[in-house]
Amino acid sequence: MPNFCRNVITLVGLFWFAAASPALAQAQRLPVVASFSILGDMARQIGGERVEVTDIVAPNQDAHVFQPSPADIRKVGAARVILVNGLGFEPAVDRMVSSARQKSTVVSAGVTPLREAASHPGHGHGAKGAPDPHAWQSVGNAKLYARAIAAALVAADADGKAAYETNLAAYLAKLDALDAEIRAAIAALPADRRAFATTHDALGYFAAAYGVTIHTLQGVSTESEPSAGDLARLIRKVKALKAPAVFLENVTDPRKAQTIARETGAKLGGTLFSDSLSLATGPAPTYIDMMRHNVREIAKALAP
Repeated sequence: MPNFCRNVITLVGLFWFAAASPALAQAQRLPVVASFSILGDMARQIGGERVEVTDIVAPNQDAHVFQPSPADIRKVGAARVILVNGLGFEPAVDRMVSSARQKSTVVSAGVTPLREAASHPGHGHGAKGAPDPHAWQSVGNAKLYARAIAAALVAADADGKAAYETNLAAYLAKLDALDAEIRAAIAALPADRRAFATTHDALGYFAAAYGVTIHTLQGVSTESEPSAGDLARLIRKVKALKAPAVFLENVTDPRKAQTIARETGAKLGGTLFSDSLSLATGPAPTYIDMMRHNVREIAKALAP
């Protein structure tokens, strides 16, 4: 066969392999379902090219009030790994995965939960003494999540153990750097400026880990609307304690925060991401981006 023909055949073969390989690789990836976008991002960071991750509750959606569709149920049924937060965070997803053939991994299993300090009637898991499910708001807890996710991936795909452990080590190093960055940003604020208000009690672990005080309108769930009395009480508290800022959250109605700011004179801070990541084009498309964005917004609003 002439060299020219052999070269053409070789080039065609290489082209076919390059075109076919991504599809083949995708078909062989471990199917993983994450209950919400923050867990989905962590699974992608640790799983890399070996996993295909689907988020049940998408970015900018609220897991507290989410209701699954038949398509979501099918996705769970097809998964080999199911990752849920636990601590009552995603009740509708919990009910859906309870009947799945694959047992779910509760990534908060190693966390020492904070408890809801006050009762918020009608808020489901937000009753007094109930566990606060937002444990990822402490980077120390996020490291526990990452290790639980890596263990679940290794259990389902032993051939990928080396890759998962390498990715986990790299991710833990990034989380250590993030934790140091948050601590430095809060330490740079005057002690009397480390307080603010939000509409939803999603940052309790952040407050406990990093030494800030947060006043909230709702409990740890967004399942029901706060009353006019709740709003009035928080306004009085913010005025009395002279909290310098009140923040919006991406999964809650902004009008309540706007009212608190108007009535108290507190600065209206930027949007914080609490229960969900942003879209890829937003400021918080990954967990690390989310925490970095939040602390920058907090430091900017609380600076003298």
